[in-house]
Amino acid sequence: MAKQVAAVWVPVTDMTRATAFYRDVLGLAVTMESDDWTELDAGGLTIGLNGRETAETADHGGAVISFHPETSIEEALDDLKRRGGHVQGDISEHSWGRIFPFRDTEGNDLQFYTPPAS
Repeated sequence: MAKQVAAVWVPVTDMTRATAFYRDVLGLAVTMESDDWTELDAGGLTIGLNGRETAETADHGGAVISFHPETSIEEALDDLKRRGGHVQGDISEHSWGRIFPFRDTEGNDLQFYTPPAS
């Protein structure tokens, strides 16, 4: 039924702040920007920031966007902390890979992921 992911979108309350996080902290390129919708290129996958009408940030739940780091996962964790990211835990080891969770400025759950060493 589903062929591929067309886009992922996350709700935001402050478009300027959220756009700055995805552009300046994560380093994604903004491809389209407006007051209530912004698109970013995440290596060929579009991430849409969708302005919401309420002024509350999310506490938990919803979709999680998982990113592959450009460097090692340890370096990504250190870099995110240096840039003021909201890290939610340490690197955890699993049979399917390694992750560490963090949140964007709007409270959406994100993570960095690396597959297991082969």
